[in-house]
Amino acid sequence: MVDDHARMTMPRAMDLLRFATAGSVDDGKSTLIGRLLYDSKSIFTDQLEAVEATSRSRGDEYTNLALLTDGLRAEREQGITIDVAYRYFATPRRKFIIADTPGHIQYTRNMVTGASTADLALILVDARKGLVEQSRRHAFLCSLLRVPHMVLCVNKMDLVDWSEEVFESIAAEFSAFATKLEVPDLQVIPISALHGDNVVSRSANSPWYDGPSLLHHLEHVHVASDRNLVDVRFPVQYVVRPQSARYPDYRGYAGQVGSGVLKPGDEVMVLPSGFTSRIASIETADGPVAEAFPPMSVTVRLTDELDVSRGDLICRPHNRPSAAQDIEAMICWMDETAPLARGRKYAIKHTTRSARAIVRDLYYRLDVNTLHRDESAAGLTLNEIGRVRLRTTAPLLCDEYRRNRTTGGFIVIDEATNRTVGAGIILDAA
Repeated sequence: MVDDHARMTMPRAMDLLRFATAGSVDDGKSTLIGRLLYDSKSIFTDQLEAVEATSRSRGDEYTNLALLTDGLRAEREQGITIDVAYRYFATPRRKFIIADTPGHIQYTRNMVTGASTADLALILVDARKGLVEQSRRHAFLCSLLRVPHMVLCVNKMDLVDWSEEVFESIAAEFSAFATKLEVPDLQVIPISALHGDNVVSRSANSPWYDGPSLLHHLEHVHVASDRNLVDVRFPVQYVVRPQSARYPDYRGYAGQVGSGVLKPGDEVMVLPSGFTSRIASIETADGPVAEAFPPMSVTVRLTDELDVSRGDLICRPHNRPSAAQDIEAMICWMDETAPLARGRKYAIKHTTRSARAIVRDLYYRLDVNTLHRDESAAGLTLNEIGRVRLRTTAPLLCDEYRRNRTTGGFIVIDEATNRTVGAGIILDAA
């Protein structure tokens, strides 16, 4: 198992892949993630001992690796995943962040949360059941959130005697559905999460399958080109002022690079003021760097003293986002108590900028299972998705979500309770 020294000495420059799992209840998501952690030797000995002890106390005849990810007590008791469980592991080739998302339809909001930052979506189906309604729903949501890579794992192949015919039938049906969803990259893999077949290494039980194992695919899928390196977007999160008399002139702007590449000497513009300057230096916690790109967190210093504050955005003078107050967006509603309705007012959190907004119109509610648009809908209730038009009190410095996931997404907040009640993706801004 991995010890603390090994974790500390892992190369820091390794590429990072964020992926989210999705699927119906009992398709084996938690077991698969547990298998990845176990077979890649990414769990501590005491964690494994605890899982073995819990498995024995439950009467399981095997070590239930699903318990590695079903961390909540309610999840263990019910045998289902409720919350988004984040897990981390690494191989010599890459670091991984896993979002194990729930399969139940009532936890759609959790699934949206887990997939919103993912580079890859891993969807499981039970080989005995084939594609079900939830499989299509999860695939649609991942497509809506513009997750660029998708893997369909046909699990429990051991329970259908590793039938090539069953696998090919499910793969063909899902591929046909995926063509309607703008899925740019799809890989289909037959696996048995319980026994580890085709999870970390290729299995002899599927001689007819000539593709990669799941871990091999996760290690080699190319994600660098998925990031927008053209449109410079740097939302200012914090202004670093002089800390002592030793550095009386120090003034930097800290935040995470949303997209594009920043270099010292580049001409930049600060929005919404429109003032221009050049980058004097870019610094990280480890010192100055020659360039910054997503998702690096850096401090940018400018050659001129400009009035820059939290919520402002640094970009290129001739490549600016829209400064829009009329927003058309798809919103996933996350509030159990009050539905989204026309005329209601909310707070909007967009990158590091905040504003108030009113719902001007609800165009339709979308049935994510059939893709039917209900234009007669009066509102959105928990876990429902619809297209709306918002009017904000202050301009949002935004792009369409399909162009930039960072400046194209926002959250909706109930001002009375300060709860996050919705998540939106911008389709059009003016």
